[in-house]
Amino acid sequence: MKTIISYNAFPKLLLALTFVFITTIAQKTVAQEVITIQRAIEVTLNNNLQVKQAKLTENLSDENLNQSKNALLPTLSGNGSFNTNFGRSLDPSTQSFNSQQFSSFNGGISTSVLLFQGLQKINQIKQNKLLLSADQKNVEKVKNDLILQVITSYMQILYNKDFLEAAKQQLSVAKKQLEQQEKLLEVGNKTLADLAESKSLVATAELDVTTADNALIISYLTLAQLMDIPSSTRYMVKAPDVSNFKESAFIYDPEQVYADALALFPDIKLAGLRTEAAKKGIDIAKGSYYPSLSLGAGLNTNYSSGRERVISIQENGYKEIGRIRTTKEVVEGPDFKTFSENYKFKDQLTDNFGQYVGISLQIPIFNGFTARSGVRKAKINYMQNQTEEQLTRNNLNKVIYQAVADLKAAQSTFESTTKTFNARKEAFSVIEQRYNVGLVNSLDYSTSQTNKNKAEIDMIRAKYDLLFKAKVIDYYLGKQIVF
Repeated sequence: MKTIISYNAFPKLLLALTFVFITTIAQKTVAQEVITIQRAIEVTLNNNLQVKQAKLTENLSDENLNQSKNALLPTLSGNGSFNTNFGRSLDPSTQSFNSQQFSSFNGGISTSVLLFQGLQKINQIKQNKLLLSADQKNVEKVKNDLILQVITSYMQILYNKDFLEAAKQQLSVAKKQLEQQEKLLEVGNKTLADLAESKSLVATAELDVTTADNALIISYLTLAQLMDIPSSTRYMVKAPDVSNFKESAFIYDPEQVYADALALFPDIKLAGLRTEAAKKGIDIAKGSYYPSLSLGAGLNTNYSSGRERVISIQENGYKEIGRIRTTKEVVEGPDFKTFSENYKFKDQLTDNFGQYVGISLQIPIFNGFTARSGVRKAKINYMQNQTEEQLTRNNLNKVIYQAVADLKAAQSTFESTTKTFNARKEAFSVIEQRYNVGLVNSLDYSTSQTNKNKAEIDMIRAKYDLLFKAKVIDYYLGKQIVF
């Protein structure tokens, strides 16, 4: 049975499908997650591969520490070999040559423990502890750096959103102006030149909207990549209230911020731990100057298929053993017959079982100045880390003083741009009213509108610059980034 849809019912069906499509899109739009700055930071720290790499490096350092501790334990090893010999060969069991084919087995177990080696292993454990702590601080540093990147990207989205909104408003005004110009042209109050100017303003405004929209898309993509979520993910960001930061520029003393950051900032702790680890490396290198003393012990046994064991000796009459020189008489002696059997594998292992205990002392006399070169390299590495630590402190001092100064400047800039925008807005409102009644030409109107839009964009930029500079100070103080 075929279903027939009448021509008259088709528009209704199309309307229904359109409604379903729009509803679906609306639901997806409503379902978009609104991400706060705290949520963006949390997702980034959980997903970002840089954090995972730093954590894996920390795990590797932890394993190095465990290995250096286990190096103090005695070593235990076993050995075994089985050979088949042809022709004239030395029997390892009898230590005699044997021309027949035979098989042999040697096996043993040995242990040794290092008693003294210039405290190198003890110092290695201490150094590995410092390196583990350094890698733990490096994880914090990577997280801190990512937090600053998230703040920057988040602020860029907020700025681009407001910039896009301002561009759309500018386009709306330009379109209204064009409509007004067309009406005035019809009654003879405007010229074609005025109409062309209005069309040019609309085209410019449309280009600004496209540019702002593309910038917003890119900023969303940048933050999504930082959070390591699919680039196609649709989400929104929550804008903060700028009023909370208006007086924040005057409560920070740069020297106090620097002093607090020295105790909290992971970059400083990381540099200090690396310096301590390098210093301990000098003690490790100096251990090569000292003798090493070790104790060893072992068990061993062997087996040979060519070895026989005597089981009995019986008299077998007499045999000639010589003659008297003068009389040529035969001299006889008793004859013995030896009865033997193959030496069993188990019996040989038991009978050949041996043990040893020994002590070994190695005294370095001359090794091509390797030990001296190792100590010198360790000292140079220590000085390099000292210099790196001081550079880290100096850079932190510089950026904190700069950040505090930038925050004060951002506060002043925001206040100035806000006043400028309000003034430009009022001026444009007056000129727009006069322009609508033909008292102002299109050039003055366009200039006033451009000035207002530029002032609004400057205010938006200053607002988010103020927010960003305030958050930078919190970042160096180790505070939670909240809006």
